[in-house]
Amino acid sequence: MPCGMVDMSSNDYLGLASRQDLRDEFMASSGGKLPLSSSASRLLAGIQAPFTSLEKTIAEAYGGDREALVFNSGYHANTGMIPALCGNNTVVVADKLVHASIIDGMKLSGCRFVRFRHNDTSHLRGILESCRKEGKRVLIIVESVYSMDGDYAPLEEIAMLKNALAPEGLLYVDEAHAVGVEGPSGLGLANGIKGVDVIAGTFGKALASAGAYAVLSAELRDWMVNRSRSLIFSTALPPLQIAWTEWIFRKSLSMDSERRRLSELSARLAEILYRHEAGDCNPGHIRPLITGSPHSAVELSGRLREKGFNVLPIRTPTVPPGTDRLRFSLSANITFDNLAALDAALDNIRE
Repeated sequence: MPCGMVDMSSNDYLGLASRQDLRDEFMASSGGKLPLSSSASRLLAGIQAPFTSLEKTIAEAYGGDREALVFNSGYHANTGMIPALCGNNTVVVADKLVHASIIDGMKLSGCRFVRFRHNDTSHLRGILESCRKEGKRVLIIVESVYSMDGDYAPLEEIAMLKNALAPEGLLYVDEAHAVGVEGPSGLGLANGIKGVDVIAGTFGKALASAGAYAVLSAELRDWMVNRSRSLIFSTALPPLQIAWTEWIFRKSLSMDSERRRLSELSARLAEILYRHEAGDCNPGHIRPLITGSPHSAVELSGRLREKGFNVLPIRTPTVPPGTDRLRFSLSANITFDNLAALDAALDNIRE
C-alpha cells in the first residue's frame, strides 16, 4: 500500500500490528531465543512449553473453568473442529451469513446442514423444534460479530433456545471479529453466556499475531486433540510466534483505552456513512457501504483510493448478488482527521 494511504480495510482493529514499540519490548524480553519453526505437528513437536503456557493463559483469562486449544488459523479451527463435533445423527444449524471457513467445515463434516435467516431467532426456533421431533442432535453455529455487515448476533437469545430445545446439542460461537475489541478485557461477547459450548477466537486480527484458539470443556478439548484433522496433520506454528501471541494477548487484556478509541471512531464513521445513505447509524468497527453491483463497488473503491483511502470492494460471490459493497474496517490508529477527510471525499465523489 502506498505511503500515506489511510488503510480502512485492515483487521488490525486495535492498531497493534504497526507498533514497533511493542515488537521491541517483546524481543527484549524474550531474547529471541525460541525456534522459528516447530518442525512437526503439535502432537509430535519436541517443544511444547510455549503452547501449553499460551493455552493456560487463555483458559485463565476466560475464568479458569474451561480449557483452551491453539490452532494454526481460524480456518484450521473451523474446518477441524466442526467435523470433529459431528456424528451420524447430527444436524448443523448455522446462520445464513457465517463466513467461508465455517461453511467449509460444515461441508467437510458430511452432515446435513440447515441455514437460518440471519439473526432470525424465530426461524432458528422452528428449525430446532423440527430437529427435536426428528430426534436429531444439533450443532448450532453463529458468529458474534459478522465479518461483512459488522452486526452482532443475539447470543443470549440463541443460547436460551439451545438450552430449551436442544440441551443435548452444542452451541459454537466464532468470535474472530470480536476478540480484542468487544466484551470485558476484549474477550468477546460469548464469554459467560450459559449454553455456549465452544468459543473460537483468532490472533490474526485485533491481536496482531497469527493462529486461533478454542475455549471449551476439558472433555471436548481431549476430543479435538484426537479428532481434529487440521490440528493433527499440520505443522505447528513457530514457538517464537506462540510466545509473541501470549505476550500480546496478556497486554491486550488491559487495552481498554484502545477499545474506547475504536468505539469512538466507529460511532463517528457510522454517522458519516449514515449521512451518505449507507444504512443505519448503529456504531461498529466493521461497516458496509452497499453499492449494489460489482462495477460500482470497484469504481467507488478506485475513486477513494485516488483520494488517499484504501477501502477494498467486496463482490459476489463473497456477498449475495445485489449487496456488493465497500467494507470499512476501522483501526484504533486511524484519526478523527482521517474520518473528516473521508467524509469530504465522499461528498466530492457524490458531486
